[in-house]
Amino acid sequence: MMVDMTDTALAGTALAGLAGLLADRTRATVCLALMDGRAWTAAELARTAGVARSTATEHLNLLVSGGLLTEVRQGRHRCLRLADHAAELVERLAAAAPPGAAAPVRSLTTAHRRRALAAARTCYDHLAGTLGVAVTDAMTARGLLSWDRGLTLTDDGDRWLAALVGAWPPASRRPLVRSCLDWTERRPHLGGATGAALCSHAVEAGWVVRSRQSRALRITDAGRSELRDHLGLELPADVGARP
Repeated sequence: MMVDMTDTALAGTALAGLAGLLADRTRATVCLALMDGRAWTAAELARTAGVARSTATEHLNLLVSGGLLTEVRQGRHRCLRLADHAAELVERLAAAAPPGAAAPVRSLTTAHRRRALAAARTCYDHLAGTLGVAVTDAMTARGLLSWDRGLTLTDDGDRWLAALVGAWPPASRRPLVRSCLDWTERRPHLGGATGAALCSHAVEAGWVVRSRQSRALRITDAGRSELRDHLGLELPADVGARP
């Protein structure tokens, strides 16, 4: 006897499928690595996850078919990146994990890496960590963002951003602003098109420098000066000092 599934049951099946994609250490590690916004090869992701290339390929195919990753072809090479909607999902799930769930620190290198990520990093294509939350707070204090009726970019914020980055707003269906719960600060940082534009400008103008090994960012002396001038933001010397 056939039983028609209700909309709730269908949604439950879809949610369980999505949760199953991330309920695996290798696939979760891959998604976290891709939070730097760049496209990675299967070989690079295999090394990062600590698995064989063939094993990584199986996991990557599942993530692509499940809609969490997209393929980018570069000649004969297949590169992969997070789907636009997946970055916020991964960040929110990481923030929801119990504080003590992370593996214990067993080396000085690991301790430095974790501190660097917590201080300043990218969350896909916007600023995160202590830096991202501090920038969001400073923009709010200056009236560039408002939280009165959900997160919005004010008229002053719109003019400020246009003066800073040039062509604005972008021709995109993406929300101008979006609140993204930071997984280390446990507070929101700025996402959406505004967060992406601000992060892109920070990188291109030399305010921050990307790490080659992780999503961590180093804040340059010029960046500290610009953040002070534009937002009145004074960051502790140890924040963003080591990528």
